[in-house]
Amino acid sequence: MTISEENYLKVIYHLSLVSPKGVNTNAIAGMLETKASSVTDMLKKLAEKEVVTYKKYQGASLTNKGLIQAKKIVRRHRLWEVFLVEKLQFSWDEVHEIAEELEHIKSEKLINSLDAFLEFPDFDPHGDPIPNEKGEMKKLDKQLLSEIPLETLCKCVGVKDSSAEFLQYLDKQKITLGSQIKILEKESFDELIRVEIDKKVMVLSNKIATNLYVQ
Repeated sequence: MTISEENYLKVIYHLSLVSPKGVNTNAIAGMLETKASSVTDMLKKLAEKEVVTYKKYQGASLTNKGLIQAKKIVRRHRLWEVFLVEKLQFSWDEVHEIAEELEHIKSEKLINSLDAFLEFPDFDPHGDPIPNEKGEMKKLDKQLLSEIPLETLCKCVGVKDSSAEFLQYLDKQKITLGSQIKILEKESFDELIRVEIDKKVMVLSNKIATNLYVQ
């Protein structure tokens, strides 16, 4: 498959996690920053390769063959992110774009060796699960911080927004995976929440709270 085709499979995979009945062309176009007409053309090509099912006005879904391919791409991407952070000391806000390039290296021997070298990690630096060689992933019971009741003690386990800007903000606030968070107060008017994070009290906006996963 071409790099462009792999990118489409990965985007459809991610979007299907929230729209399991079918992903519409506009959503795909938005993620890939392209025209809906270009998406339609590509979906037809992918349907011919039997990795996608596509019906006009009903959206696109991955076939079993397409799902296997998509998970391989996700696996490569997330393993490279772990390697960059753990072995080359990249920060978690730097690795996404580099992994976007590395994920298209298709050598299964290389990826399986990389997995073993990293001691078979279950999650990437952003808390997302890594598919194993069989495509299986560990499920993590998690909630958004904004959904947690008052006085609850929880732990940060992931981010919904993995943009560099958001991750850099978290670094400034010293919020990382594993940070202990306690909800102290919620303001109904503007939805600000006051929290204690690793024994430091701070105020977070609703935007921040709806982009942090906790357990």
